[in-house]
Amino acid sequence: MSRRRLLTLACAAAAGAFALPAAVQAQPAWPTKTVRIVVPTGPGSSLDLIARSMGDKLAARWGQAVVIENKPGAGGMLGLDIAAKASDGHTMAIGFNGPIAFGPFLYKKMPYDPAKDLVPVLMTTSQANVLAVNADKVPARTVAEFVAWAKTQGGKVNYSSLGNGSSAHLTMELFLSEAGFPATHVPFNGSPPAAMAVAQGDADATFMVAPALLPHVRNNKVRLLAVSSAQRPDSLKDLPTLAESGYRNVESLAWNGFFMPAGTPDAVVQKVNADGNAVLQDAAVRQGMQAQGLTIVGGSAADFKRAIDADVQRWGPVITRLGIKLD
Repeated sequence: MSRRRLLTLACAAAAGAFALPAAVQAQPAWPTKTVRIVVPTGPGSSLDLIARSMGDKLAARWGQAVVIENKPGAGGMLGLDIAAKASDGHTMAIGFNGPIAFGPFLYKKMPYDPAKDLVPVLMTTSQANVLAVNADKVPARTVAEFVAWAKTQGGKVNYSSLGNGSSAHLTMELFLSEAGFPATHVPFNGSPPAAMAVAQGDADATFMVAPALLPHVRNNKVRLLAVSSAQRPDSLKDLPTLAESGYRNVESLAWNGFFMPAGTPDAVVQKVNADGNAVLQDAAVRQGMQAQGLTIVGGSAADFKRAIDADVQRWGPVITRLGIKLD
């Protein structure tokens, strides 16, 4: 090789070496400031537990503080609307079925369009709803006994939920239609007050995910009867499914996951997804969530979107058939 040719190649290599850092620097770093995670339910709810258990780990990976902000209200729509309209590039929310997949069928108008204004980033967990009753007022220890007892109450049975349009609300309405007895819905802003209502006897029953119920179960104030998933979860193996209890059409999963505003750069979405998946593999995070009856999911942003689309297709006709409207 001639000396001239060698010098040309060396200059080209040097130019490439200097060009690479410039290209890297052209890509904006994220995050560049504090990240806000909006939780559309109150402190102590399953969404709050997930956000807080992941928040510190994400902060460590990002080198920026992560602030958890509880904004309960309007069946979760208040918190999701904040994220949908955020323009600072550093706000996200943890959402659930109600204000994402069910809302368009329940309300004539929502403050945001779940499909257009929010980007699914990562499904964090998915868990069964649990049918629970007050241990003092309700003598039932099985689903069949609960239905038999409820039918003797002259329409005076009531139930709590973590909010209008939530998976807890719709699961109970589907169960009531299948079991053939009426009950009055008493919605709360989040699972902790809804669980407390059952523990104190202000509500006879509820459907919700396990975390807020477990302290009351340990205090013998609440009794768990069945789970709404197709199979018994590892954390609740002693509980029969509703299918095993004779209600095969009553199946539901309450999922949770991160959303960012539409228009968020795909590179940022993929970064949050990758870092979130890594945090979900952390041993302490996994142990803490599993102890609360939460099943870790993870996966790609595309996986999350497909799961949401499937929920829309499954529950839309159910909501329409039941005639549930919340306007």
